[in-house]
Amino acid sequence: MKPRDSAVRAKRFEVAESGRKVASLEGTIRDFEHLASELARQIANEEDRTGVRDQAHFAYSTFAKAAAQRRANLLTSVEDLKGKLAAAKREYEEAALALKRLEPTEERDRVHHKGDPRAAAGG
Repeated sequence: MKPRDSAVRAKRFEVAESGRKVASLEGTIRDFEHLASELARQIANEEDRTGVRDQAHFAYSTFAKAAAQRRANLLTSVEDLKGKLAAAKREYEEAALALKRLEPTEERDRVHHKGDPRAAAGG
């Protein structure tokens, strides 16, 4: 195996890994946003049930307080993950561009080593 073949294989693996990382982050963000919206719905239902909407009120539901804190934590995590997603997308694009640069060189080398196919065909 030539060093160039190893480099192309390694770069293909890097591109695939970067793509999986991007997809994983997007899925996690989507899941967290869904959980946060579900918690918001549960908080609203609890506030409707108790009739107390002011979080500073002494009779405010402890379940609603806990759910609100969890929702806030999820939304903070979503913002953090969005930053990581942007970085992962940049890494993916850079790796894909590097692979694109390597692959045409690999094709040119293959044709060069095998010779011109038109010459072998007698054309």
